[in-house]
Amino acid sequence: MTELLKKAFDAVSALPPERQDALAGLMLAEIEDEKKWSEAFARSPDKLADMANEAMAEHKAGKTRSMDEAL
Repeated sequence: MTELLKKAFDAVSALPPERQDALAGLMLAEIEDEKKWSEAFARSPDKLADMANEAMAEHKAGKTRSMDEAL
């Protein structure tokens, strides 16, 4: 366990049980979401590379704007 994670667990352990459970639920949901994304990318690495190449081509062709311009 990293020092930062230990520090977070120590801080959470001082909270009331219902807050601890709420934070634990958020962490578990985040871990499950990350697992799903990892599995999806593992099943389609060529698709992800194709999308990245397409995005770079659009950028090089001047078809993109910075986020500051989009706002």
